[in-house]
Amino acid sequence: MSTPAGSRGDDVAVSVRGIRRVFDGGVVAVDGVDLEVRAGELLAILGPSGCGKTTLLRLIAGLDAPQGGSVALRASSPDATRSRRISFVFQDAHLLPWRTVRRNVELPLELVGVDRTTRADAAARRIAQVGLADAAGRYPAQLSGGMRMRASLARALVTDPELLLLDEPFAAVDEITRAYLDEQLLALWAGRRITVLFVTHSIAEAALLAERVVVLSPRPARVVADVAGLGHGPRTAALRTDPAFHRLVGTLHEALVQGGGRP
Repeated sequence: MSTPAGSRGDDVAVSVRGIRRVFDGGVVAVDGVDLEVRAGELLAILGPSGCGKTTLLRLIAGLDAPQGGSVALRASSPDATRSRRISFVFQDAHLLPWRTVRRNVELPLELVGVDRTTRADAAARRIAQVGLADAAGRYPAQLSGGMRMRASLARALVTDPELLLLDEPFAAVDEITRAYLDEQLLALWAGRRITVLFVTHSIAEAALLAERVVVLSPRPARVVADVAGLGHGPRTAALRTDPAFHRLVGTLHEALVQGGGRP
């Protein structure tokens, strides 16, 4: 796969070459995927349910190992550890029920030995960024689904990652909450321009969020389209009424259908 137009080799944060993953029983989940993601890009990975999107994200994160191909990550500093470079937000918030929001957000820093004062300050900053300052002392059972996902996002950001991987994190919340969380993610990304890979099966969400959308086929996952997004302008709920947004939704829908998927 060629480097996306306008990028240089040293701008590439993630390079996936010919990656392949076969599970027990001979089930091929990902087959020969090539993908390059520019530093600071927000890229959506769009595909039908069960196509291998999550597997691909786990391979990029190093949470799973491929049988073929390679994943290369570029860090801004040569001594950056993989755990500090990557944060992963799963479909479920995975908060520890016996810890408050504040203590859940502090956890990644606690695990690598950051002192109490520093991690408390970092957690407070990230909790405020996602709009949960008033809920910092609550436990997960006292939060709504959307609040739990915001806490999970704050926890992912507390290490100041260079690469943020999100696996359909807002799929289980209602549409109004999902739209709010999408806008909040965009604001966080615009403020720091970290590299973001966002997995979704929602065409509208991919069109709203991403600078570029990679469309995958049904399992085994293969890249069937690489589509430019709506550019660098403001992205709010109002964009959903823009004709350009609807044209992009149509293009992505057609790519999914032609690739053999059903959105």
